[in-house]
Amino acid sequence: MLSFIYMELLIGAHVSTSGGLANGLRKAKKLGVNCIQIFGSSPHQYQTRFPIEAEVAEYRKLLKAGGIKRVYLHAAYLANIASGEPRIRHASIKNLSDHLRIVEMIGADGLIFHIGSGGGKIPRQEAMKNVIAGCKEIFKNVSGKSLLIMENSAGEGNKLGSIPEEVSQMFKAVSSKRLAICLDTAHALAANTLSGNDFESVKNFLNNWDEKVGLKNIEVIHANDSKVPAGAKTDRHENIGQGFLGLEGFKNLAADKRLRSKPWILETPGFDGVGPDKKNIVALRESFMI
Repeated sequence: MLSFIYMELLIGAHVSTSGGLANGLRKAKKLGVNCIQIFGSSPHQYQTRFPIEAEVAEYRKLLKAGGIKRVYLHAAYLANIASGEPRIRHASIKNLSDHLRIVEMIGADGLIFHIGSGGGKIPRQEAMKNVIAGCKEIFKNVSGKSLLIMENSAGEGNKLGSIPEEVSQMFKAVSSKRLAICLDTAHALAANTLSGNDFESVKNFLNNWDEKVGLKNIEVIHANDSKVPAGAKTDRHENIGQGFLGLEGFKNLAADKRLRSKPWILETPGFDGVGPDKKNIVALRESFMI
């Protein structure tokens, strides 16, 4: 029975593609996961390097061999379509458009991005309008079926999207079937939309997001424990079971059937300090064994 549950779950991790896109799939196989998140280009610069044809062909061949059911790209950290500075906003729209083109090139499922911030230089509502307009422009720039996936924030600084009300406002205003949501568990705890790891706190958290955003619109879950407690408004990921969410928190999240079909992707530091590892994957899988 347990093996059947494992087959049905979508458990994955962010993996490195150093040396080529196909290497990400090879690393995923070693980890024993069935979905992955990768960077399509450098996450630390606006300029985008597109994969060459041979690299894409090797990746697609290895992907076709089986095992990996979902692939997501994570956008560059610099991208900030909420910015009140035209130069930054335009560079960010171009960067996200380019990364979404890579998603289309390799046949991945979507591009996860940080919503960004007005930096306190413009009103919050204006920053949100920039995000809405930016998403629409990106969809005009890049046709296809791939998703643009906005991620909830931890609420640090002036970053948007830490509460479901804001995410809902932007999501509904864009009004596109190609826009979806990524729900990060560590960010949710830090933002205090998830106030604790007990059953009632988790239930209230998911009901609130379902009411405001709709859990059906959540495409993927970033499964991360948190180094900081509820309400700290700091983005600090921890290994599964080692943070303030703990194993209890993940067991309560996994117990909700509305999340069962979602891909759960780890972005944890790793017990060896080099990113998501088998120990984290086992801990997350065991959360579903209830």
